[in-house]
Amino acid sequence: MAALAFPRHIRTPPKPSSFSNKPKAKARTRISVRSSLAPPQLGFSDPFVLELAEALEDSLPSPSSPKLSPLQRIRDASSETLLSTPWPSRKDEPFRFTDTSFIKNSTIYPVSRPPPQSLEAPPASCEETQLPQLAIVDGYIVDFGSNLSGLPDGVYVGSLSNATSESLVERIGEFVSGFDWGDLFWSINGVGAPDLAVIYVPAGCRVENPVHLRYYSAEASDEGSNRLPLSNPRVFVLVEKGGEVDIVEEFMGGDGNRCYWANPVLEVVLGEGGKIRHSYVQNQSPCAAHIKWTSVQQEAESTYQLVEVSSGGKLSRHNLHVQQLGPDTVTELSTLHLAFNEQTQDLHSRLVLDYPRGSSRQLHKCIVANSQGQAVFDGNVKVNRYAQQTDAGQLTRSLLLEPRATVNVKPNLQIIADDVKCSHGAAISDLEESQLFYFQARGIDPKTARKALVFSFGAEVVSQLPNSFVQKKVENQIRELLVPR
Repeated sequence: MAALAFPRHIRTPPKPSSFSNKPKAKARTRISVRSSLAPPQLGFSDPFVLELAEALEDSLPSPSSPKLSPLQRIRDASSETLLSTPWPSRKDEPFRFTDTSFIKNSTIYPVSRPPPQSLEAPPASCEETQLPQLAIVDGYIVDFGSNLSGLPDGVYVGSLSNATSESLVERIGEFVSGFDWGDLFWSINGVGAPDLAVIYVPAGCRVENPVHLRYYSAEASDEGSNRLPLSNPRVFVLVEKGGEVDIVEEFMGGDGNRCYWANPVLEVVLGEGGKIRHSYVQNQSPCAAHIKWTSVQQEAESTYQLVEVSSGGKLSRHNLHVQQLGPDTVTELSTLHLAFNEQTQDLHSRLVLDYPRGSSRQLHKCIVANSQGQAVFDGNVKVNRYAQQTDAGQLTRSLLLEPRATVNVKPNLQIIADDVKCSHGAAISDLEESQLFYFQARGIDPKTARKALVFSFGAEVVSQLPNSFVQKKVENQIRELLVPR
């Protein structure tokens, strides 16, 4: 079969000099993008996606240990779906309001080498430095910026390739690549992830201090450049029966308006009676693309709590899928999206309840304060036939502070069970004149009044962040956004 010809605009360019010049190993195991699949048909495969898959394959390091076999299974499973999935367009319902052409029209190249040791880690507060931390730079797990001391016995946080327990590797291998939902970006991560970060909590163990995952995008191009470095961080969390842990995910970019594409995935398996409190803070460059997947499987009587605050990125999308796999399961989701620049903030969530007495609460809030900004919320809660006595609530509230600011919301309840208590609601508005008048009647000028009202609108979500140092950092970020430019 003749070689396929592709456009030159996403050919992998020379790697920046700031990274190591160590040559690639020529002998390495190829993933199944080319070898194990039949040659793709042009009418079925997207040439753009196919060349991107080849660039991802070429960027991967050689497997050096059998411990990487779970990661190899992720790569193989993802490659099978990647080649048959076209790049999404506005004609596809999940991307009806989300334009991804910003990414496709850029010169995409995967980051293929870990950052140099000379790279300085982003500064952390004194309180943060006392907590277990794992630094992930451009998808690579690094020692600088990491601090994993003080963890309880049996708890493992780190790279899968560094795990010394064969039983732990085998246990993780039972779950990885078992998630059957996902889209093109999920598959891109699965093919291109250079390593797998693991958080493992054994049965009955409670981790007192939150585990802080600090993601940093170091490889980036200047504002106005067409080059878009791609990183694919991947994290797997397994909490066994009765275990408890707090996880803080913080996404940061470089100084200034740097351009890059972060495409992370977090997979969570929560055992019976386990509990996870998950904080997700996204404050990346306003010129970046940030597309994240979070997939959660909850066993009986477990509790998963997510508090999300997203304010960065030119295009930011969070795909959140939660499945309850046992009775008496609790899911609580709280989100605050801020679009103060020409940016898109998008949340697509899906919650599936299959067992009796499940409980779920979802609160989505967004603030759009730019005439070219927009927010998207597509929230689906599905209560299946055997999920009797379910208690599910969903509420989305949006503030539009500029005349042409846009928000598209689609709260959705699908109920098949007949003994349930479910509700949902949506509200979109500007600030109320009566509220502004209340401040003015007390001598407070309109600008200060609007700032206070906007801050208090988001405080309902921010106050739910379980850790004080995260709350303070997020509050400071919001105050900076509220300063007139």
